[in-house]
Amino acid sequence: MKVYQTNEIKNIALIGSSGAGKTTLSEAMLYESGVIKRRGTVDSGNTVTDYFPVEKEYGYSVFSTIFSVEWNNKKLNFIDNPGSDDFAGGAVSALNITDTALMVLNGQYGVEVGTINMFRYTEATGKPVIFLINQLDKENADYDKILAQLKETYGGKVVPIQYPVQTGQNFHQMVDVLKMKMYQWKPEGGTPDILDIPASELEKAQELHNALIESAAENDEGLMEKFFEQGTLTEDEMREGIRKGLLVRGMFPVLCASGGKDMGVRRLMEFLGNNVPTVDEMPAYVNTEGKEIKPDTGAPTSLFIFKTTVEPHIGRVSYFKVMSGTVKAGDDVMNEDRGSKERISQLFVVAGQNRTEVAELHAGDVGATVKLKDVNTGNTLNDKGVDNRFNFIKYPNSKYRRAIKAVNEADSEKMMEILHRMRAEDPTWVVEQSKELKQILLSGQGEFHLKTLKWRIENNDKLPIEFLEPKIPYRETITKSARADYRHKKQSGGAGQFGEVHLIIEPYQEGMPMPEVYKFNGQEFKIQARDVQELPLDWGGKLVFVNSIVGGSIDARFLPAILKGIMARMEQGPLTGSYARDVRVIVYDGKMHPVDSNEISFMLAGRNAFSEAFKNAGPKILEPVYDVEVSLPAEYMGDVMGDLQGRRAMIMGMNSEKGYEKLLAKVPLKEMGSYSTSLSSISGGRASFTMKFAAYELVPSDVQDKLLKEYEAQQEAD
Repeated sequence: MKVYQTNEIKNIALIGSSGAGKTTLSEAMLYESGVIKRRGTVDSGNTVTDYFPVEKEYGYSVFSTIFSVEWNNKKLNFIDNPGSDDFAGGAVSALNITDTALMVLNGQYGVEVGTINMFRYTEATGKPVIFLINQLDKENADYDKILAQLKETYGGKVVPIQYPVQTGQNFHQMVDVLKMKMYQWKPEGGTPDILDIPASELEKAQELHNALIESAAENDEGLMEKFFEQGTLTEDEMREGIRKGLLVRGMFPVLCASGGKDMGVRRLMEFLGNNVPTVDEMPAYVNTEGKEIKPDTGAPTSLFIFKTTVEPHIGRVSYFKVMSGTVKAGDDVMNEDRGSKERISQLFVVAGQNRTEVAELHAGDVGATVKLKDVNTGNTLNDKGVDNRFNFIKYPNSKYRRAIKAVNEADSEKMMEILHRMRAEDPTWVVEQSKELKQILLSGQGEFHLKTLKWRIENNDKLPIEFLEPKIPYRETITKSARADYRHKKQSGGAGQFGEVHLIIEPYQEGMPMPEVYKFNGQEFKIQARDVQELPLDWGGKLVFVNSIVGGSIDARFLPAILKGIMARMEQGPLTGSYARDVRVIVYDGKMHPVDSNEISFMLAGRNAFSEAFKNAGPKILEPVYDVEVSLPAEYMGDVMGDLQGRRAMIMGMNSEKGYEKLLAKVPLKEMGSYSTSLSSISGGRASFTMKFAAYELVPSDVQDKLLKEYEAQQEAD
């Protein structure tokens, strides 16, 4: 493959719902461009872009895959992305790296939840969008219905470039209103016959052609003037208007194809080559210092690693975009994130697992290298003396969590090494060793996301693992004030142990005043705060520790020990062993011994006094509650709402998004464990959701009673 200049390179992300046919379309594009001699199929497990064993095992895309083709003296770099929401991290990464999104729709289903979710990602990244209605040869394909859906959802910016004469089994003709020609295929697809538009289609084609001219002219004042003067535009002028419309998201062109039958694919690539903006036409990237870094071939070299894989017989493969400059085989670069030196020993242009070695790549291009020593996804590699660093990819929050453990406990350390390696490949994994829950927690995008990780660890790394229900990070607090005292006394020959602590506890809220007098059982306790410590807790909330000792009943040097004892009980709450929070503790009296009092005595006295008071202060358990947003087809609203209400959800609102509904709810984390699977089952995989931590809220009394009994049983068993 020849070396392409920045103004000859176009980077395109293939996105869309699962089942839209992106992998099959990719095969057809690779075939038509001569990269492969024979098209593979998903069913046969021999496609270029789904080449990992786990993808062949499950029959769906798991990883985003890069492939490059040459077309009409342009280099088109594609990133084919999984359609499942479980693997959205790949699409998010691809949209940040590429310059245009080709949104592929299933000709039978049209605009799906996955379409809407992916479109939101294009909005967040500001990338141009081209719609491709694929699989128009399928029995229930309906182009007109889908075009109406697109216009209803995305407005007048949706502009047809092509339309099929028929859909379903008779799909073999398409009218192109940019070129004003009809394309006709033989049953085997491939190269079409290009014909004049028949009289039966001419009126419709002319109407759409005029609408396309108007839309193209709207994006450029000069073109608008020509349109007003001449009443039309040339094909080249229309292309210029389309390209400018794409750049500002002022136009969303619609094209047609059947990737499976290789119909419309050649024309699609021609359209992409002629109309998609080149790298140098797109807005410049900004480094972490806020400085624009333009894709200038003559500038110092900076590479951004956007994807990492570990492949059999090769090892680590690092995929990068040349942000500026020119990278050559043999270049030495510095990892700006890790401070290590690396050598780019080889450079490759890739098509799935097929790699073609090249001598250099220019600014804006996408390539790969192998066997870098200390490089992870998200790292920036710079030429000597350059300090660029990029951090522009914002991955979606996790929404499915499981505890993970090695079947053989001796393999735990090896398992952690594998998990950290896999997180370096896919940053949407979150691995946490929870001291609080005494579990290793793995969070991802959904059940399939974790299912594929398990398959890879067990089949590729030969290490059996199991998933467990994760414990819930409950919190304990109190609802009223209480008083307690405790004397710790121990004598065993020689110096003994003695410490006595009297304290009051109460619920704490930010900024609340402290009463001067507390009453318990008709007795008043006057408080004079001599010192107040507000201690933010690592797990949320506060402990406020008040010294109200008068008359020297406890020496000041023992107060840190009392606080230490109280903090130990806050870390392992009296109810369920969960963290306690939002408590004010007032130490107001006590006793000490001139010989036997020491720090350990007062630490134990403080801990036990606090524990006794806590149990008498209306103790309550708090649970984490999440904001959940579900996007779903309207016909599933009743079932989805019923399922959520069965999960103790509080429905916060609903709104319609043109054919799709958005349901907002607050749901306890405890009830979200199997939600991904349940929602997929209810909606046939057509709904999706996001979740984000909202707050800790009191659990209902029946749930609290159950938790207390479970904890007591566990304590007895231990």
